[in-house]
Amino acid sequence: MVILFFGDVFGRPGREALKKILPNWYKKYKPDFTIANIENIAHGSGITYSTLKDIDDLGIFNAYTSGNHIWNRSETKELLQNDSLPILRPLNYTKAFPGKGYKIIQSGAKRLLIINLLGRVFMKDKESENLSNLLLAVDEVLEDYSIDEMEITKDMVDGIFIDIHAEATAEKRVLGAYLDGRVSAIVGTHTHVPTRDEQILPHGTAYITDVGMVGPYNSSVGLDFKNMIQEYLTETKQKKEIGDDPLVEVGAVLIKLNKRGLADEIKHLRELVQK
Repeated sequence: MVILFFGDVFGRPGREALKKILPNWYKKYKPDFTIANIENIAHGSGITYSTLKDIDDLGIFNAYTSGNHIWNRSETKELLQNDSLPILRPLNYTKAFPGKGYKIIQSGAKRLLIINLLGRVFMKDKESENLSNLLLAVDEVLEDYSIDEMEITKDMVDGIFIDIHAEATAEKRVLGAYLDGRVSAIVGTHTHVPTRDEQILPHGTAYITDVGMVGPYNSSVGLDFKNMIQEYLTETKQKKEIGDDPLVEVGAVLIKLNKRGLADEIKHLRELVQK
């Protein structure tokens, strides 16, 4: 099984870059599942029907993950309650929040369980007060699903993929160690800066701390430098504007799984695309 995953897609520049690069990558890598974190596709913050349609019309994506900015648009509740849209919100938000934190996606005969988690360390959004323990939250799901054929009482899937959207490297690393061998892959998102620690953990789980983003190359995690510099100089909030660099960086990972549902390879992909 081959999984192609894109880090945080940031605003129009990110969407346009995906439309340019994805058809070629799809032919080149032949993924069984193509996934992206889309919590920033609407002008760098949240999701709307129109911005989702912009990339969904490619007809290539199997599922979408998100993070703490999923709640920044009024359309969120309606989007998450639409069962025809394979969008996940973080699993460890309380049940009072709409949407689902995990889904089984099918491609041909292959079944992939996708789980979306949100870190709690350094998260300051008001909704973050409603986060449960992410280790216990994923344990609850794994009580019912497994890639290990010896666990005969569970629903067998061909792979288990996790997007951990978190600020703290330590939190992501601990999750990796905790789930090593129980899931196929754990990829980090949220910081928009790629880490070069892609690896296969000791018990066979593919891992990377942060995949990076699909957004303006010369920017502050996707935002234009001008106002951000003023914000730091004056210590007062400034209007956030999308970076206008003509180059857009595309951060992704390609993961190959074996028949046991564990990883044979994880490769970080990073390319610059002209607007």
